[in-house]
Amino acid sequence: MGIGDKFRELFGVGDHSLHPDGLDELKIGDASYDDWDVVRDFDDLETARAWRQQLTDAGHEAVITSDYPLNEYGRGDIALRVPPGKWSEANEALDEP
Repeated sequence: MGIGDKFRELFGVGDHSLHPDGLDELKIGDASYDDWDVVRDFDDLETARAWRQQLTDAGHEAVITSDYPLNEYGRGDIALRVPPGKWSEANEALDEP
C-alpha cells in the first residue's frame, strides 16, 4: 500500500472519486440534441443537474449536453436544453420563485 492509498483511506476518498456524480445524465457530443433550444449554459455539472431537475420537476423535458468530455472535477462547457420551441416556457419555469 503506497502513500496515495493511505491518503485515500484516511480521507475516505476512493479511486474514482474525481469522477462527478451524474456523469451518466450528461449527453456528450450527441448531435441529436443540436436542434434543441439552449436555456442556460453552465461551467459545472452539479449546477446544471440542479437546474435540469427544477425543469423536470415542473413537467418540462430537459437534457444537459456538452460537446466535449468534462474534466475530472465535472467542469466544462455544459448546456441545459429543451425541445425546439419550448425555450420560452422553460425559461419562465426557471424564473419562477
